[in-house]
Amino acid sequence: MLPARLLLLAALLLAGVLRPEFARAAPETAAVFGIELLDPGAVGGRPPRPEEARRLALATDTLRAAVQGQVESVDLAPKAAEIRKEAPLYKCEGCAERIAKEAGARLAIYGYVQRNTNQILNLSITISDAESGKVLRGGQVVIRGDTDETWLHSVRWLVKNRLFAEPLPNRS
Repeated sequence: MLPARLLLLAALLLAGVLRPEFARAAPETAAVFGIELLDPGAVGGRPPRPEEARRLALATDTLRAAVQGQVESVDLAPKAAEIRKEAPLYKCEGCAERIAKEAGARLAIYGYVQRNTNQILNLSITISDAESGKVLRGGQVVIRGDTDETWLHSVRWLVKNRLFAEPLPNRS
């Protein structure tokens, strides 16, 4: 019985099935922040309109669901007041990474929708290293049409085709 097990083990090693470099590592921890709104046409900024706020929440939920399996999300609820204070994260110069690190995450994932016109928007999402602040991956897509489906399709497309199309640098 023992020789059969040894033969099986040797065959698996030769086939590369048990090679350590092919072992799936635990996913990285990430702080997945809410997607924000940038409306350059509004002087001094403005809070999102109710329909925009609803779509931002839908897009954020879609982003969190789409990155599951690629990263393990950390709970940002204890940091909610600090996130609100530092917002918008896309222009706070490193606060997203600092908050992510304090929350126990190794990555920060954040993004924003920029309203250009009523029917043309841009979605940008960035993944950065919480320790160094280095941008590891980012992507941008134009949203043509201001509907739930166009926003959600854009989030899913960016995650699949830009953010996790291949392993993150120095993380695989």
